[in-house]
Amino acid sequence: MVKSLQKSFHTGTVKKTIKIKASKDKVWRKISNIVGLPSWLVDVTKTEYLSQKKKGVGAIRLITFGDGNEIEEHIVAWEKGEYFTYVATEGLPLRAYVATISIKKKTKTLTELTWQSYLNSQKMSEKQFLEFLVFMGSFYEASLENLKNLLEK
Repeated sequence: MVKSLQKSFHTGTVKKTIKIKASKDKVWRKISNIVGLPSWLVDVTKTEYLSQKKKGVGAIRLITFGDGNEIEEHIVAWEKGEYFTYVATEGLPLRAYVATISIKKKTKTLTELTWQSYLNSQKMSEKQFLEFLVFMGSFYEASLENLKNLLEK
């Protein structure tokens, strides 16, 4: 059997960084609204809370995409004004998805945002997984461009 056709678990990371001409506070206000995704995340039609908690560790959101796919995410780490980390528990072809969005002040009016994730797939071919990583990278890039355009207006 050809190795590339065998289905197995794969691990990978996706990391994208963008510089935004906006204050760190302004960027944080936008990204820390964890249900504000439809305004900048590609193809998101709705985001809603599944928890009483709206910010910080323990907040849970349900993201609905244009194709009807839903992803449930739980905030597992939160440092106000710095970063937050979330895990997707349902809706992706993965066994594990952990992502962190962090921001760094470069100057008073320039903020660097980094979106990084660790993924472990369900059983799929290596080719399928590599294509999924490319898809995620493009999704991050396009979404970050949207965020930049929104915040630099």
